[in-house]
Amino acid sequence: MKLEMICTGEEVLAGQIVDTNAAWFANALMEHGVECQRRITVGDRLEDLVAVFKERSTEADVIVVNGGLGPTSDDLSSEAMALAKGEPLVESKIWRDRLDDWFTRNGRVMAESNLKQALIPESAIMIDNPVGTACGFAVKLNRAWLFFTPGVPFEFKQMVKEQFIPFINERFEIAGDVALRKYLTLGQGESSLADALETIVLPEGITIGYRSSMPHIEIKLFARGKAAISEMDKIEAQIRFLLGTAIVANNKKSLAEEIHALLIDSGKTLSAAESCTGGMIASQLISHAGSSAYLDQGLVTYSNESKVKVLGVKPATLDDHGAVSIATVEEMASGARAILDSDYALATSGIAGPTGGTEDKPVGTVAIALATKSGVYSQMIKLPRRSRDLVRSLSTAVAFDMLRRELLDEAVIVDYGSIKRFSK
Repeated sequence: MKLEMICTGEEVLAGQIVDTNAAWFANALMEHGVECQRRITVGDRLEDLVAVFKERSTEADVIVVNGGLGPTSDDLSSEAMALAKGEPLVESKIWRDRLDDWFTRNGRVMAESNLKQALIPESAIMIDNPVGTACGFAVKLNRAWLFFTPGVPFEFKQMVKEQFIPFINERFEIAGDVALRKYLTLGQGESSLADALETIVLPEGITIGYRSSMPHIEIKLFARGKAAISEMDKIEAQIRFLLGTAIVANNKKSLAEEIHALLIDSGKTLSAAESCTGGMIASQLISHAGSSAYLDQGLVTYSNESKVKVLGVKPATLDDHGAVSIATVEEMASGARAILDSDYALATSGIAGPTGGTEDKPVGTVAIALATKSGVYSQMIKLPRRSRDLVRSLSTAVAFDMLRRELLDEAVIVDYGSIKRFSK
């Protein structure tokens, strides 16, 4: 089965919004053993939409069309598909009734423009949208089924899970013998990772892919067929041997997700005292439901005064060593842990830039500490020529990795290939 995706909308084409739907879709289908082979983005122009529907329908077996099903004049997907088919738009009575019911239940008057959302090409099959006012539809053109979905992310994702995947499973023979493993890495560039892994001789049916999602590079090990799947453990062992400490999580989207799972399982608690990361540690953890089970507090102690009054950092430490120093960050971590007697505390203090650096401590210098009930681990890293956001996200990731390694009873301080580390 050849799967493609067409994303619509001037705001997507112009880069005014980031197309997160496309990335999510490709990843979700990969996990079901289906690879998206092409993606096209088209603006809100009727003739362009008609042309791309006709062109791609002669090449693909299934095309997901995302966007253009709203009530406004620039939502043209239904009209374009009807023109491509050479047939009229007709009102779906089922969806018209659904719209009437939805607006009545929500105590709202339906605008005349909403009626447009019940119009679909005459030969189309209506596809339910359980969480929105735009129905989807599927229609056959040339060799392809075109499956139309709304652009609102939570509507799109639910429709893919509940309608699209069953739709293709009913109509196509999807390879069932597939397996996917993901490895999140830190501190290595994509090219250096590829160079390290090029020595692996891959059996037929196994591929290695890379996805950059800074501050991480994700490695994907994909196998097709039972014979290939049986070789995955052996290939994984080689990947782990060659990359060593660069691998920081398995089948997780972020280190925060890994820390969340480890803290939940351990029953341990955590506090955070952040300066340069500005709450990023706490924020990334709080994005996961259930983080209240372990996160005691997240303190953004940005000024020296707050470090002294809130965390108990000694004024002499700041005078002698400065805010960005091993000595200061160790006292920050110890002070944060002591407030609520947390099992662990992470602390960061650095110069994220683009200004504020000195010859001794240039932009990108960050001190990180992990306080435990038995002692404090700390390190100073330097991240030159990185943006402010990347300095902050990399520092957060290193802090998380220190905690991860402590929770797994591994060496807390390790070397990362592209992250320079300095001792006291």
